[in-house]
Amino acid sequence: VKEVPVSTLHNEFPPGSVEAKDMQYMLHPTTNLKLHAQKGPLVNERAEGVYIWDNQGKQYLEGMAGLWCTALGYGNEELADVAAQQMKKMSYSQLFAGKTNEPSVLLAEKLVAMAPFDASKVFFGLSGSDANDTQIKLMWYYNNALGRPEKKKIISRTRGYHGVTIGSGSLTGLPAFHNAFDLPMAGVVHTDCPHFYSGGLAGESQAQFVDRIVNSLEDLILTEGPETIAAFVAEPILGAGGVIVPPAGYYPKIQAVLDKYEILFIDDEVICGFGRTGQAFGAQTMDIKPTTMSVAKALSSAYLPISAVLLPEFMFDAFAQVSDELGVFGHGFTYSGHPVCAAVALRNLEIMEERALFAHAADVGAVMQTRLQEFADHPLVGEVRGEGLIAGVELVKEKQPRVPFPLSQGVAAYCAAACQEAGLVVRNIGDTIAFCPPLIITEAQVHEMADKFAAGLNDTLAWVSKSGSH
Repeated sequence: VKEVPVSTLHNEFPPGSVEAKDMQYMLHPTTNLKLHAQKGPLVNERAEGVYIWDNQGKQYLEGMAGLWCTALGYGNEELADVAAQQMKKMSYSQLFAGKTNEPSVLLAEKLVAMAPFDASKVFFGLSGSDANDTQIKLMWYYNNALGRPEKKKIISRTRGYHGVTIGSGSLTGLPAFHNAFDLPMAGVVHTDCPHFYSGGLAGESQAQFVDRIVNSLEDLILTEGPETIAAFVAEPILGAGGVIVPPAGYYPKIQAVLDKYEILFIDDEVICGFGRTGQAFGAQTMDIKPTTMSVAKALSSAYLPISAVLLPEFMFDAFAQVSDELGVFGHGFTYSGHPVCAAVALRNLEIMEERALFAHAADVGAVMQTRLQEFADHPLVGEVRGEGLIAGVELVKEKQPRVPFPLSQGVAAYCAAACQEAGLVVRNIGDTIAFCPPLIITEAQVHEMADKFAAGLNDTLAWVSKSGSH
């Protein structure tokens, strides 16, 4: 029997509508394509502050800051004005062959000043994915410059997320981003996810868990050969892997192992950077001493696409030393240091400082964490975790010992949909409901978010109970 083409499965939207055109022309990222063809899209039409409206006029509280990125919320007129002014003054300028532009230079200066490590130079791109792809290439280039062509492997972590290009997608430790894409590529290896609730053994303390996975990392290094490993990459708090907050003491012990074998630390701040954890960078919150850093998302509050890699002077010196031999540093993008993106990002960071948004995120984040902890006793909730204005609520069939729901049951997906029905945008990651509201959220809006989540969670409990699976 010939299967009906997926593209013809849905035919309820009026011809010519945005929904119908979406289904005819769009290939959606990170989407179940067949399910999308059956259900159709939600069309976002406008947004302001921490709220977004669909094209039917329904309002939602944006509990995910878009994709972890709209730190200043929506509709900031200052950023729109800066973009318009820069477009009129100089809409584009490249950085190749020594050319430059003032917005990029000033933004680089600002980032170096803000960095929680001895940063010296900044390389600009457009996304977290290309920033982490750049990180891989820089590690390779650096070790070639030092005459260590064998020291090239990168260690990442299971459940880590670092992007979706061939390189950064290989760093990502989530099967959905590897399946049928022939990833990960050679030279990327993964070590344990630092999540005690899902990975701890029976009778094991958090401290014992940390020691075990740190020892596992060292065993991996020795098995691969320390002379073959260039770097270790980590998000301070794992985002798309389920908002995983590593236990106390984890990073200092990890760094001691890395230092022992001369392995550099790539700090992926794409989600955690610029106030998300209540401090400027997640590295400060989680006691990390980076060698290099990737930033994106909140760098411009997603008003325009921009990313950056920050690196120390000793790496730049190594690059410069081989210029006589290699000539051009052959890496860069057409839009590296785009003046409009850079101007908006610079003003975005200035506004964050003027409004003391990092301290605000810490204060309001404490309220959010307290409210979400109230759900720890809910029959569906196994763990509530987070820091600042990022959190995850994990839904389970049984709390202790942890028994997850079968993924095929789609409990967290149902919960996210129920929250949406209640007027709240959240994201289900596996069976974890993720929260990451704009940094500008008020205490009253945090309570609104928690109340709407309660409605969605209770709806989910009723659905699960009715199905007899809890």
